[in-house]
Amino acid sequence: MDPAAEHRQQLRSLRDFLLVYNRMTELCFRHCVCNLNYRLLTGREESCLDSCAARLVRANHRLMGAYVGLVPALLQRRAAEHGTAARPPGLPASPDPAPGPAKPSPDAPLAST
Repeated sequence: MDPAAEHRQQLRSLRDFLLVYNRMTELCFRHCVCNLNYRLLTGREESCLDSCAARLVRANHRLMGAYVGLVPALLQRRAAEHGTAARPPGLPASPDPAPGPAKPSPDAPLAST
């Protein structure tokens, strides 16, 4: 990957993280903080914020785990629908390669004898 594309990907990842973080902060603040008359949080507000943030982080981890598990299957299904042999990087072409000599590609030039 070229440096510019890598930089754009890093910026996208940071943006996504900040959006999730800001959304979580907003949700927990609205749910837990009732009284803005004091400079510090009450004990109840603090524990509510801790448990709210922990719940959302756990939910996010579960969602990301499910997403990571589903992506290869989705990519394979899309590839099959479009009739391409595209597959996620790092995965073998087929789960059980047939033993024996490799078959020549239909696009490969024929060897003359």
